[in-house]
Amino acid sequence: MTISEFISQLFLPLSLAIIMLGMGMSLVPADFSRILKSPKAILIGLTNQLVLLPIVGFLLATSFDLSPTMAVGLMILASCPGGPTSNLITQVSKGNIALSVTLTAFSSTVTVFTIPFILSYVLAYFGTGADVTIELPIVDTIIQIMVITVIPIVVGMIIRRFRTAFALRMEKPMRIASTVLFILVFIAVIVSNIEIIGRGIREVGLVTLLLNVLTMGLGYVAYKLFKLDFKSAISITVESGIQNGTLAFVIATTILKNVEMAIPTGAYAIWMFITGGILMWRLGKRPD
Repeated sequence: MTISEFISQLFLPLSLAIIMLGMGMSLVPADFSRILKSPKAILIGLTNQLVLLPIVGFLLATSFDLSPTMAVGLMILASCPGGPTSNLITQVSKGNIALSVTLTAFSSTVTVFTIPFILSYVLAYFGTGADVTIELPIVDTIIQIMVITVIPIVVGMIIRRFRTAFALRMEKPMRIASTVLFILVFIAVIVSNIEIIGRGIREVGLVTLLLNVLTMGLGYVAYKLFKLDFKSAISITVESGIQNGTLAFVIATTILKNVEMAIPTGAYAIWMFITGGILMWRLGKRPD
């Protein structure tokens, strides 16, 4: 096993699962029932993720007159759901964790069906000449979400239910550990994708930065426009701007068999870790 394979197949999933476990210890069932009884924040978050994000990506691709390959690569990224990293950033930034987890789960399920539709259109629009049938592995995607996100969170919630005092004591140490793991994950992503990230920054650095900043800005606009509480605003902002880069890489390199289409994802990974890190640093210092 190469270093890159070790990082992507073992280190990253294990790190994220540990982070989700700690996150679960800070949650109780009432956190989820509360947001389901008032679903406004969920609907706004999903609209940002599933509708506005692809639109922003398409407008940027056409405005900057990207090459067909880079344009499709940007749209692959813009079509993907949020990932476990968004849950981590939300936790350390003291956002609404239950809302973040719910948005990740919903968007990950829905985009299994929306991604083929969007990418079929952009492949034809940008004229890449690719004649492929895009079918995402539904079962594999659901299993990935369950193993990395849902199961560790449920285990953490069980610990919170039966060992409440322990879970409360571990809340601050787990938040610190999550921050440390976030830094390690960031370093690991750079190490395992150094070539594609470097090329991505050179070729589509500005476009991917704008995609990240503009989509996170949608969360702030929603906060003001719909009078959301600040914790929910943090969750929606993060979920809008932190994409599932792993899924984007798989679509580009495995399904479409085009490594160059993964270049925008490589550049975007840098920006989302930087902006996510800034949010964690600024908002994580707030009193609970």
